[in-house]
Amino acid sequence: MPSVLIIGAGFGGIGMAIELRRAGFTDVTVLEKAAELGGVWRENTYPGAGCDIPSPYYSFSYAPNPAWPMRFSPQADIKAYLARVAASYGIRPRYGTEVTAASWDADRARWIVETGTGEVLAADVLVPAVGQLSRPSMPDIPGMATFAGAGFHSARWDHSVDLTGKRVAVIGTGASAIQLVPAIQPTVARLTVFQRTAPYLVPKPDKRYRGWHHRLYRRLPLTQQAERAYFWTVCEVATLGVIGNRAITRLVEWLSLRHLRKQVPDPALRARLTPDYRIGCKRVLFSNDYFPALGQPNVHVETAPIASITPSGVVTADRVTHDVDVIVYGTGFTATDFLAPIKIRGLAGVDLGSTWAGGARAYLGITVPGFPNMFLMYGPNTNLGAGSIVYMLERQARYIRQAVAHIADRGSGLDVRAEVADRYDVEMQRRLADTAWTTCRSWYREGTGRVSTNWPGLVTEYHRRTKTLAVSDFRPVVPT
Repeated sequence: MPSVLIIGAGFGGIGMAIELRRAGFTDVTVLEKAAELGGVWRENTYPGAGCDIPSPYYSFSYAPNPAWPMRFSPQADIKAYLARVAASYGIRPRYGTEVTAASWDADRARWIVETGTGEVLAADVLVPAVGQLSRPSMPDIPGMATFAGAGFHSARWDHSVDLTGKRVAVIGTGASAIQLVPAIQPTVARLTVFQRTAPYLVPKPDKRYRGWHHRLYRRLPLTQQAERAYFWTVCEVATLGVIGNRAITRLVEWLSLRHLRKQVPDPALRARLTPDYRIGCKRVLFSNDYFPALGQPNVHVETAPIASITPSGVVTADRVTHDVDVIVYGTGFTATDFLAPIKIRGLAGVDLGSTWAGGARAYLGITVPGFPNMFLMYGPNTNLGAGSIVYMLERQARYIRQAVAHIADRGSGLDVRAEVADRYDVEMQRRLADTAWTTCRSWYREGTGRVSTNWPGLVTEYHRRTKTLAVSDFRPVVPT
């Protein structure tokens, strides 16, 4: 039976381990650098943190949770859900074990994995499941190191800092910022939000689930499955807009601008909050309280570019100094630096970082030529503009499980054929060129303009294309 080593204990790593466990594979090890599981739901503990995909859909299909507290559940409940599911399947990661490097041993056709503690492990199959949103991105602003107050990224929230009565700057207006700004606004003395580009926001169809909901979902699981199916359909329709259906994008844009008009009566503020780019290029966000928070007397939205940071605050390009006590960087993640900082070497010692120098790519977002028996979870071009990444992760886990089963049956490894991977990548980039994601600057794109994060179709298509492992796409690899 092949040994499998999984890197990361977020939804991807836990979901992969469960898929293998359900199929009868027992030699499975999950390595996690932190002290507990959770991935992004362990790291992001900022006030107001939660998911913008409804919980019935943002959960494993085989492990529904009838006790979700809300339709869009908070961070702590999502993390607790993942922990419960892992425990129910007997998944016990090895915590405090950070993988620093991995290399393919051609003599034994195995992966040799090095950890930060100097330990060396070996496995037949390597599954990096570190995600796309695991490493915070800090801006390069002159003077950042000179700031005398507290400064931290939203994904590294410093809970020892009491914001009550403080002057706070939030740099960035992405998904994290639109959640944390309403959460901290009532307690701070002054809140300055530095906005580079205005996001599109639509109303959030949230609701608190009551006791009768929980009882109904337990007794009639089909009712919760129906809600899941409904949001699956909504996300598929929204995706059609992002990838080219202008009628859908015009409708969503109308809903967003109507939401803005209703919630922001001040015309000057409304003008600053009106996006000036094609909808869908950046992720459309859901919020019912972000705009009202920005309209409060203690909040100022600053659109002038930031020039520098001084010991006392933030200086904008118009030479205005905004004195603050705390700076929160809501500046996203290094989503295109896949697998960094792990050093991975494949056949003939080829470095994965060099292979991906022009932008990360992988067949089906899962496997890379020259790196046998390595299968990625949440790899290149598998992120979604609309939809649940958990749905995608289940499909990837199913595909990888088939690969592991093939390796077990045949006793040889699998290396995806270069021509198969190249043909797939050409298709992906051709299709992505017609989407909204290529029309503005965002975290979806490399510096070269290449979109290496997102899937250019419906999740229905991804389900179909990953349903069955095509062995003809691979060449066999045996020990030398």
